[in-house]
Amino acid sequence: MVESAPVEPPPGHELPLRLFAAFRAAVDAVHTDLAAAGHPDLRPMHGFVFQAIGTQGTTAVELGARLGVTKQAAGKTIAALEKQGYVERAPDPADARRKAVRLTARGLDVLDRSARTFARVRADWAARIGPDRLADIETGLAALAPGELFRLDAPGWFGADR
Repeated sequence: MVESAPVEPPPGHELPLRLFAAFRAAVDAVHTDLAAAGHPDLRPMHGFVFQAIGTQGTTAVELGARLGVTKQAAGKTIAALEKQGYVERAPDPADARRKAVRLTARGLDVLDRSARTFARVRADWAARIGPDRLADIETGLAALAPGELFRLDAPGWFGADR
């Protein structure tokens, strides 16, 4: 019997790069679908913004805090998305002194289309590597990154001085 040499694990820095590449592939698929459906100007950062606004709405101050960016940066993003018809500002029903930011029907359409594309990407990955392997990866990642599943502060984190 011929013994094979032990397989060297890849360098440690490759794991986060491969995780990011898989994330990027999924997000790129969403944006390809969104562009084809009439949303060509959206960028990956906008997905974090839409999630931070949510279906209940928020304020510019809360949005900035959720995203880990300044109120001014959040305000610029809100203004750009408002101009494109994805969000609207209205009096906050809980406090008339504040303006609430809400997704419009166009913004909600983006959330719905994104969810459907992410489901399609997941199904494609399951077909490519097998549903059991994909489930094992998801279980392993949940063990390695416990806690809050969706960190909205990624835009601020990417730009933060550390």
